[in-house]
Order: sequence, then structure tokens, then C-alpha cells
Amino acid sequence: MHENDIKSISIRDFLKNQNVHPAKEYSTYGMYKSPFRDEETASFKVDYRANLWHDFGSGEGGSIIDLIMKMQQCNFIQAKQFLSICSFGHSSTENDLYSFQLDNSVSNSLFIKETKPLEHPKLLDFLQRRKINLETAKTFCKEIHYQIGGRNYFALGFPNDAGGYELRNPQFKGCLPPKEITTFDRQTRTVNLFEGFMDYLSLLTMQARQADVSAVVLNSITNLEKALPFLSKHTQINAFLDNDESGKRALKQLQNNKLPIVDYSKKYVEYKDVNDYLCGKKLVENQPKIIKSKGIKR
Repeated sequence: MHENDIKSISIRDFLKNQNVHPAKEYSTYGMYKSPFRDEETASFKVDYRANLWHDFGSGEGGSIIDLIMKMQQCNFIQAKQFLSICSFGHSSTENDLYSFQLDNSVSNSLFIKETKPLEHPKLLDFLQRRKINLETAKTFCKEIHYQIGGRNYFALGFPNDAGGYELRNPQFKGCLPPKEITTFDRQTRTVNLFEGFMDYLSLLTMQARQADVSAVVLNSITNLEKALPFLSKHTQINAFLDNDESGKRALKQLQNNKLPIVDYSKKYVEYKDVNDYLCGKKLVENQPKIIKSKGIKR
């Protein structure tokens, strides 16, 4: 990928994929709480038209390459390699989240060094900050050590049905291909449906008995079609989808397929997703308000 093509990757969509959202948003720019430090007042600006960022707290700024250099603590060449071997695909509507995953065509650039039980202190700290029960996480996740372009990385690894892994650490959200859904067939009439594995772990943290119920983790909203055959085997589908446009479209698609859907997103309507509900992290104030509910039983 040419350097100009890399720089054209949307900073806004990249941050959204990393679960970093604007505290305030306007037509041409967004104000974020800095991804580099804890702060109460948003001081990190992303100019949507110019596709540039500026951190007023540190005086730094630049293109997406500069952002990756700072986030990954790497040099210019490593940042370009990091972005070059990542594919950013988008669906038919511009509001959809970008998928941020390693491209199968460059699998020879990726080397899995080690897969081991989850134990790294930084990953455990990350889970604790997300309020996830550690024993639950250790049951479903591995610790993956891998190498890209000669640089070493490690992350939480959540396995999918095709032998790939969803990866997550405080600065990265991606996958080791192949990309696929994750299913848990526990022979129950009911099945729980999630967009991402952090939401699944969040529900199990709040309700441990849900580990006995069949479940599907899409690992990307674009995988919904792949999940339909498994979902259709059940008499009730509890949908724990995100309270955003892509989540609403997915819910509508399921309803249009005449599937027996129960929309649980209404239970955490003031929150983006199940993990934000668990963490008490409400949607930004400028989001439209919807009727409150009692929420998911903890």
C-alpha cells in the first residue's frame, strides 16, 4: 500500500474501531478524550475533512501514521508496515464500522510465536478496567504472542469457529485470520447473540449462569448472515447488540427474517453496549435520549 493510500485511511473510523469515540462531535471535526492519558475534558481533536489529529494537551499531531507511531510506540517504517498489512473494508453504508483485520494475503508477514493461558499482568489489568471477571476471561480467552514485520505484540485471543482469533489489547482491536463467528452449542432452546466477545464476557460476569446457554459471537456485524443457520435452530434469540446504527440494522434484518428475537439492547438503552453498561459508561450527552429501563440484572 502506497504511503498516500495509508494516510487516506480515516482516523475517525480507526478510532471508532478501537472503541474510542468523540465526547463532542460536529459536522467537520470531533473532540475526543486523549487516547494517551486519562482526562476529564476532551483535548484531542480529529479534523474529519483534513484527516488529521491534534492533541492540545501535548501539542502533538499529524496523520494516521503519526498516530500509530505514538499509540504503538514504534518508528515511521514500523507504523507503515503495521497499516500496510491491515485491511480496512467497509460495507454498503458509510456509517458502518470499519473492520480492522489482518489480511490473509499477507499472512506470511505474521508469525504466531506462542499461544498460552491468559496470565500477562497488562492484559489482566485491561480486563479488570473493563470490569470483566478474570476467571471467566481465562476460560474463554488465550494469550497470543505474535510478530508483525519483525515487531513483537501480544493480546487477548478469543477463538472463532474457523481456527482464527479475535485480538484485543488496550491499543488494538483486530483478528488473526480466518475471520469467522464463534458459536457455543449447549443444546438449549434459547440462544444469546453478541457482536463482540467483550460483551459476551460482560454478560457472563453479571450472570454466570448464562454460560449454560447457547451463544453466538459475531466478531463483526458483517458476519450476521453466517450466524443465521445456527440462530434459526432456536426458539428464542436474545439479541445483545450495540445501541448504534449498525446494531439497529442487524436487529431489523433478524426481524425481517421472521426470527424469534428478543431485543435486550432496550435493557441498556443509555449505553452503547453490554460492556459499557457493566462499566457504567453512558453514551455521550448529545446522543438522542430513549426511554430508560431497569437494565440487565447484575
